[in-house]
Amino acid sequence: MTSLDAQTTALIIVDVQKAFDAWDAQGVRRNNPDALARIVELLALFRNRPAPIFHIRHAGQTLASRFHPDLPGHQVKDEVRERQDEPVLIKSVNSAFIGTDLEARLRAGGIRSLVIVGATTNHCVETTTRMAGNLGFDAKLVRDATWTYDRTGPDGDHHAAEEIHAMTLANLSEEFAEIVTAAEIAARLGGR
Repeated sequence: MTSLDAQTTALIIVDVQKAFDAWDAQGVRRNNPDALARIVELLALFRNRPAPIFHIRHAGQTLASRFHPDLPGHQVKDEVRERQDEPVLIKSVNSAFIGTDLEARLRAGGIRSLVIVGATTNHCVETTTRMAGNLGFDAKLVRDATWTYDRTGPDGDHHAAEEIHAMTLANLSEEFAEIVTAAEIAARLGGR
């Protein structure tokens, strides 16, 4: 297990926003109920090292989106509230690299490895992870620090959140990212 250098490794927190609270309140089934706790642990770890942290927020483009900037769902969950010195990048598509200066900031900071967490596994986390790998970053997707929801496919078949999560990890593994746990990141991330 190779170590990670705190100076060249960044934590990317994708879309951990209050809009998901509405889905949870409606009883939409999800996997990884402890994912937020793992994200909070990793955030504390990166802050203590210290290592770079980037917060990504989705901004819906219409008022029909719970993620619209004028609605409460756009706000970050209290548990992962940003600090003054931690950049918040706003995106309006699935990838944190499209329409933001994330790549430029990472390159300027000499960041080589990205630890990616957040929601949802098969949407913005997956798209961001794929692009990170394509752009040449050493991406680490933290399997127990991301989650998704049950979905119905175009054929009407029901797909459980666990199944969607597992397939997404399988699709990303090795070609786009290393699939890891929060505990593995904690063991590998060195201090300054």
